[in-house]
Amino acid sequence: MLSGDDPLTLPLMAMGAKGVISVITNVMPREMHELAAAALAGDFARARELHFRMLPLMRALFTETNPIPIKQACAYMGKCTNEMRMPLLPMSSAPAEKLRGVMKELRLI
Repeated sequence: MLSGDDPLTLPLMAMGAKGVISVITNVMPREMHELAAAALAGDFARARELHFRMLPLMRALFTETNPIPIKQACAYMGKCTNEMRMPLLPMSSAPAEKLRGVMKELRLI
């Protein structure tokens, strides 16, 4: 079993899941890899530490329909432009500013 929801990765791995199909990995690949590796190794203290560090960003990445927030996050990092194809629209300003703030706190931008 794999987690398909970043915030549920640690709880699911604690119950035996073997990995994750992740959104946050687009901006924090090393940390999500470390979380999964720690959980698989049984180091739930380390996995929990990483989970709670990333949790505010995990939440911010799902304030609007996926993939809008992750594309905005990647644009903030200079990895792409923030152009969307219909029917998707750019991220709304208030959630985008919240996302930017969380990313600044994590020193991603």
